[in-house]
Amino acid sequence: MKVLVTGSAGFIGSNLVLRLLNTESPIEIVGFDSVNNYYEISIKEYRLQQIEQCAAQHPESHYTFVKGNLADKTLIDQLFSQYHFDIVVNLAAQAGVRYSIENPDAYIESNVIGFYNILEACRHHPVQHLVYASSSSVYGNNQKVPYSVDDKVDNPISLYAATKKSNELFAHCYSKLYNIPSTGLRFFTVYGPAGRPDMAYFGFTNKLIKGEKIQIFNYGNCKRDFTYVDDIVEGVIRVMHKAPEKKLGEDGLPIPPYAVYNIGNSHPENLLDFVQILQEELVRAGVLPENYDFESHKELVPMQAGDVPVTFADTTALEHDFGFKPSTSLREGLRKFAEWYKEFYNSITEHSF
Repeated sequence: MKVLVTGSAGFIGSNLVLRLLNTESPIEIVGFDSVNNYYEISIKEYRLQQIEQCAAQHPESHYTFVKGNLADKTLIDQLFSQYHFDIVVNLAAQAGVRYSIENPDAYIESNVIGFYNILEACRHHPVQHLVYASSSSVYGNNQKVPYSVDDKVDNPISLYAATKKSNELFAHCYSKLYNIPSTGLRFFTVYGPAGRPDMAYFGFTNKLIKGEKIQIFNYGNCKRDFTYVDDIVEGVIRVMHKAPEKKLGEDGLPIPPYAVYNIGNSHPENLLDFVQILQEELVRAGVLPENYDFESHKELVPMQAGDVPVTFADTTALEHDFGFKPSTSLREGLRKFAEWYKEFYNSITEHSF
């Protein structure tokens, strides 16, 4: 099996490559990433190093890393021409809701033009299955919870959300026109070891280490469906192996082999409860001292533009079609993150408080 994983230096992408090497060998994987500086490159380099070490333990498999930009149409076409991929997992994207307000160009380049280039490549070099990352952000200010894939998602409240919705529309169009089996996955607040430093749990930890205040938005009245990265990866792999069927309709034309699923924990956590568990696990792991004064480092602030008060995944379709439901508890996941953070930033923990 030949698999392209774009965004392979990213949080989900690197974990996916590691799991594929460990459980699907022999396999041929091409990892693709721009390794940009949206957040600290040292973590991306750490992830790539982990993959190299893992690949060395699986000589029966082939792993290649290509550094490049998804918006480079010629490069993408060359990759598809050279490798003839069976499965493409497109996880590369410019992430972040708030950053999309400050820097919209990056989102159009990566999430729109880049995704279009992937679709064109799948059109000219047919693949068995295109799996791509969508996002819970497509639900916008949906008043109905939990969020179902049957809900209308026509009211994005950030450019990031709009680009992810556009990915689903583009994929549907290409599935219809060119019979490309495609599945979009709406991820819900992914977290875990070696995650994205711009995510709340990671950013909070960095600030607490430095003795800075953490800002808790909407005065703590936010709920997030935190989903541990291993659960996300398990869902992606199950979906990869089961492409939507190619079928003809009554008119003799292809019915789009197209599907969309939520992958979330289906258990929204209040932000204040989340912060409480995080601080307990940071103390337990020795990242912060037991006498750390958390109360003086918390600040309740209003909601930010582009944010939503709650995310909550209805995963009925995922359970029905793949027999899978994320199940890692928030405490278990944050414990693993805190232990990783202690190891990765060992020198930081030597700072005096």
